[in-house]
Amino acid sequence: MSIDQCTPACGEELPSANVADDDVMVPVPTSGRTFSQVRTVRLGDASPGGRLRFDALARMLQDVANDDANEVLANGQSWVVRRVAVEVHNAASFGETLTLTTFCGGVGSRWAQRRTSIVGESGARIEVAALWVHIDMATLRPAVLTPDFAAAYGEAANGRVVKARLQHGDPPTAAGTPYLARFVDFDVMGHMNNAAYWNALEEELSVRREIRHPMRAEMEYRQGIEPHNHASLVIDDDDDDDDAFSLWFVEDATTFASAKVWRLPA
Repeated sequence: MSIDQCTPACGEELPSANVADDDVMVPVPTSGRTFSQVRTVRLGDASPGGRLRFDALARMLQDVANDDANEVLANGQSWVVRRVAVEVHNAASFGETLTLTTFCGGVGSRWAQRRTSIVGESGARIEVAALWVHIDMATLRPAVLTPDFAAAYGEAANGRVVKARLQHGDPPTAAGTPYLARFVDFDVMGHMNNAAYWNALEEELSVRREIRHPMRAEMEYRQGIEPHNHASLVIDDDDDDDDAFSLWFVEDATTFASAKVWRLPA
């Protein structure tokens, strides 16, 4: 399964279904396909305080999605991530064993929502809703979902329809700070891997802010950062909530990706 962040071809506004709750964390289905893996929060996954970092979580999500699709779809098919919403109710800790259970939470004509529910042996609970767009690799355009996709995931989706529309607005007209993408951030597709974008969110959370749970973090991907790009990071604080902020990866008039973070009601 080819999993990557959005390329320019999928950065366009896609047709939308008339359903508004596409990020609702629907429960693990009682029927239909689910796929589970057990992972441990290891040394390279944890912050200095022992918390599972968002970039490490994103890599786990990529892996379980890849392994699930490769079991039931021809060659796993090709997908790009459009949007990821993460709700951290209880953070995972260094050394904790996690069970990741993933399933299809809804579909559109050319995209699908992958829900992943994560529980830990020490009480971690994280819920994720990710929107993946099915891509025709010959044209790099969104492609209609295939019959084998419906056969594998249709029962779990239970007729639920989701949208591919981006929800974050454009960045404010403010000066950004240069964002240095490292060689190790780029993957075999030649773009900065979607997990690497979460590094910037981690810097803002861990270096400048106190982390309080439960919290929600969202990342939207518009266009992949490539090695020749010189991106900047624009950060906007929420004046009414010390725990809330937004950030954008930009270069001139191009917005590559954006993130929003806020605290959920306890």
